[in-house]
Amino acid sequence: MTEPAPVEPWAFGVEALAQTERAAARLRRVTGLVLALEHEDPALDLLLDALEAAERELAPRLRAGGPPRVGPEADGPGRVYLDHSRHIGAFNPMFPEYEISVAGDRAEGTVTFPIAYEGPPGLVHGGFLALFFDAAIQHHNCELGVAGKTASLSLRYRRPTPLLAELRFVLARSADGARISSTGQLLAGDVVLCEAEMTAVRGDRSRLPAVSPRRAVT
Repeated sequence: MTEPAPVEPWAFGVEALAQTERAAARLRRVTGLVLALEHEDPALDLLLDALEAAERELAPRLRAGGPPRVGPEADGPGRVYLDHSRHIGAFNPMFPEYEISVAGDRAEGTVTFPIAYEGPPGLVHGGFLALFFDAAIQHHNCELGVAGKTASLSLRYRRPTPLLAELRFVLARSADGARISSTGQLLAGDVVLCEAEMTAVRGDRSRLPAVSPRRAVT
């Protein structure tokens, strides 16, 4: 029996710094605490002072508002571009965090949505569910080495999705020519909360634009 050729995962961008990942997790947790405050608190004043000081220190060193160093800008003065192929929530607190296990065209995992993603009382805002499925499905595609730009994404909200509860999800996908088709379900136990369908346009690795590595420390 011939062994299948090893899959080269799709990656595009620079790995996040360990500090960036620690900051994302902490900012996500602190945001939940701040949103749950009943009254003004001196601890929040301390946090605001620390954030203001960090902003003053970091702003002169960075070009956060400039274009990413990708493609024609790869040798320019812009900012670093972090790898968005997988686990975006690990370094960006605006994205949900999740655990995923990939087994060929199927994948499954768990996700817990914190208070920062609240919409209706105690429930996840539907827009964050769309963000979650887009990120998780493309993560699945990238792990299999065949990925591309999202062409369409549709969701069906079956039941309200609770905050602060470990939920599980299952994904399935197929690649046919230039199209990658995926489906997903988010579940609480055996109860389906949300269903997703997504199509992506298959990309060509050889045509990916250049991405500048991190600049040397001077």
